[in-house]
Amino acid sequence: MATHKGTCFCGAVEIEVTGDPEAMGYCHCESCRSWSAGPVNAFTLWKPEAVSVTKGAERIGRFMKTPNSGRQFCTECGGHIMTDHPTMQLIDVYAATIPSLDFRPALHVNYAETVLPMKDGLPKFRDMPAEAGGSGETLAE
Repeated sequence: MATHKGTCFCGAVEIEVTGDPEAMGYCHCESCRSWSAGPVNAFTLWKPEAVSVTKGAERIGRFMKTPNSGRQFCTECGGHIMTDHPTMQLIDVYAATIPSLDFRPALHVNYAETVLPMKDGLPKFRDMPAEAGGSGETLAE
């Protein structure tokens, strides 16, 4: 089983993910854009048991804007690490946090909110896939 290691921006917090993510893709929602300070967020979703903090757990700060997203960051450098999604029982470890993972996005979510249209042939969900609690409606590229 593959293991990938990652760190926050300064290296004070280290994490490991084991196995394969449940999903990989891009989120275009305003909340992710604002948090990431970018036009899109590259996500990798993992079952909680596949994610572990191996160093610096005491340096992890948390911010929960909504009950759906518990964002976690390093209190030393402010570097973003991951987001807990308790309602989905998954953890989003930002793709950039685990550079050895072969990022293979399969979909775009919250594409109705995009500020950076992307023509890559992947499904573009208006909000979320139906199995994730969304409408399941897709939009054209």
